[in-house]
Amino acid sequence: MITKRKISLALATTLAAVTLYGPTVQAHHSFAMYDMKALKVFTGVVTRIDPAPNHLQIYFAPMNAEHNNVERDAAGEPIVWAVEMTGSAQMARQGVSVNSFPPGTVFSVALHPLRNGENGGTRQGGLFQCPERMPPAPGMYCDSVAGHIAIGDEPLALVAE
Repeated sequence: MITKRKISLALATTLAAVTLYGPTVQAHHSFAMYDMKALKVFTGVVTRIDPAPNHLQIYFAPMNAEHNNVERDAAGEPIVWAVEMTGSAQMARQGVSVNSFPPGTVFSVALHPLRNGENGGTRQGGLFQCPERMPPAPGMYCDSVAGHIAIGDEPLALVAE
């Protein structure tokens, strides 16, 4: 039997949960960690994908200006960036998964970088996968290569010059 006391307890519990966890959930979806005024455009090589349920991330090594190798640090190691996107299920429906973007895949993406200076950001605009072993010409992106695969309906976001 449901009593007023049980209803009051249930309401109090719900209110407490919303009060405690509401700001956390809302902050999770904030873009405050990204510099939304800055935009970086990369053509890179996939090193791995983290198929987290909430935000799929592609880790990649940006290609050099000639698009014949990846950029490297002073020790000769590839510089790795991460681009965060929507959840894995939604990205899989768009064609991005561990299987469709294996290590070595060349793609172009624009992102708003992290404010803290770490090598990462959130995707802006379309994402374009180059055909296998066909990087774009210097100064171009995968959307210019015949046979590319477009992910999303948007064009590649480009930096205004």
